[in-house]
Amino acid sequence: MGRGIIGGIMRTTPNERIEDLTRRGWWGEQTLDTLLQAAVEANPHHLALVDQFNRSEMCDGPAQRLTFAELGRAAENLAATFFDNGLRQEDIVVVQLPNIAELALIYLALGKLGVIISPVPVQYGPFELQKAKQLLEPKALITLANFKGKNFAAEHGAAFAEDCTVFSFGDDAPQGAVPLALSTETSVDNAGYAAYVSDIETSANDIFTICWTSGTTGQPKGVPRSHNMWLSSSRGANDVAELQDLEPVLNPFPMVNMAAIGGFLYCWLMRSNTLVLHQPFDMQVFLKQIQDEKIAYTIAPPAVLTMLLKQREILDSVDISSLRCIGSGSAPLSEFMVAGFGADYGIEILNIFGSNEGICLASGPGDLPEYAERAQFFPRFGVDGFEWSNRAGNRIRTRLADLGTRDVVTEPGQQGELEIWGSTVFDGYYKSPEANAEVFTEDGYFRTGDVFEITGGGDAPKFYKFVGRCKDIIVRGGVNISPDEIDSELAAHPKVAEVCVVGIDDEIMGERIGAAVVPKPGETVALEELTGFLKEQGLAVFKLPEKLLCVDELPHNATGKVVRREVKDLFDADSA
Repeated sequence: MGRGIIGGIMRTTPNERIEDLTRRGWWGEQTLDTLLQAAVEANPHHLALVDQFNRSEMCDGPAQRLTFAELGRAAENLAATFFDNGLRQEDIVVVQLPNIAELALIYLALGKLGVIISPVPVQYGPFELQKAKQLLEPKALITLANFKGKNFAAEHGAAFAEDCTVFSFGDDAPQGAVPLALSTETSVDNAGYAAYVSDIETSANDIFTICWTSGTTGQPKGVPRSHNMWLSSSRGANDVAELQDLEPVLNPFPMVNMAAIGGFLYCWLMRSNTLVLHQPFDMQVFLKQIQDEKIAYTIAPPAVLTMLLKQREILDSVDISSLRCIGSGSAPLSEFMVAGFGADYGIEILNIFGSNEGICLASGPGDLPEYAERAQFFPRFGVDGFEWSNRAGNRIRTRLADLGTRDVVTEPGQQGELEIWGSTVFDGYYKSPEANAEVFTEDGYFRTGDVFEITGGGDAPKFYKFVGRCKDIIVRGGVNISPDEIDSELAAHPKVAEVCVVGIDDEIMGERIGAAVVPKPGETVALEELTGFLKEQGLAVFKLPEKLLCVDELPHNATGKVVRREVKDLFDADSA
């Protein structure tokens, strides 16, 4: 399995894999740039890209509303600026921007040049950026001079300025940085740029992004992905949401990883949608955008959706009738939430399980119409004998491996690590041979680190049920317990705004169960209330929390997912 640069072009995929997936019809020749050109040609006057209306509270510049024709010209002008300042095919560029029009345009502009983009969350500081720089050896940093009062170009650019070009949007670009601005005027007459773009050869198999993940081995690692890998994941996202041409979609997740790049960036151009941007997450702004832009599809963390159902006065204060469906994931969904939106508002909740490495499981009404099943289960994509409406189900192969013996799990109820192979899956972490040797099987399957079990009843159980991360599993008295399962049940407790269950080290039992809870405003929560609630749901006694920690907020990562290991640290500190 290839793990490097092949033939002088940044391509991690061996030719035999490219030929195999192309012959199957799973990979093709489309790139982000060819998608852009097709959208501009077909729908030049359709509204393409929309900033959030209160952008000025976050950064410099007016809120943008660009048609596809304007989008195409702005991307071309930006690409010419990057070319004039030395960026060329195979260069790696670190990009740190919030979800504003400029970020989407950077993807489009650098895609024209064959430049590789490494997007990082705005939460990254000098420490994380320095680590990224050491690994990637980038040619440039692209950022901005004002994000909520912070000058990223000055503060973060200092780590890059010695041997990289720093590009900066915003009014106060520091000395030495190349100032950037959007222009939707007729594309500039730049013969050198035009000649270069017409001369280079780009392929859908070239690496386009290097995103960041903790993956299955702990430390942050770069995940190279080609256009074909992204398009394969995006088709799965398109199919579960049943996206329609030209409809408005709202992306509130940072455009730095699978949820936004696979779920929106490529889908946007495939469907000529109107892409509305949002970040950082603000409930009132989010709901107003749904109402004002007539959003048909968006995504949100389970905790946010559960909170809205528990505080319906917020939800009922805006017109959300345009919404067809909402994607959710990163944590188990509750039947309470999925059924509440479906039955009371006519909005389908989609259960999506993905990763930068290429995990692609998705439960929508087409394949799992029952609310209870959709909240808990995923189709067994890529398993012989099952057909699914989602194209991803036919373009990957999945299996479960016993956590001890590594034998393939075939019986319901037995836990195993999900292993995946196919068109969505990456080739390996960037410059990480030891990690790659650990996470790929001898026959090329990626070991995801996610524990599932087969379920669904009948002679041929057709679903997977998520149990938890291999490293998150609580082992209490020798019994494996999924903290996600308990999280999902406690999310429906009327006094709980957010909850995270972790294992607490114990000399006798190995681990005991702790629950960190954010109570709803004005409420207090007692341990006995939680355990009593879980008993009413029929949860086994050995799964009941034995310690409660009430906190004002839980630690989240850049995509809004609770960081369980940091919650565990809260219990350790409380016991000290």
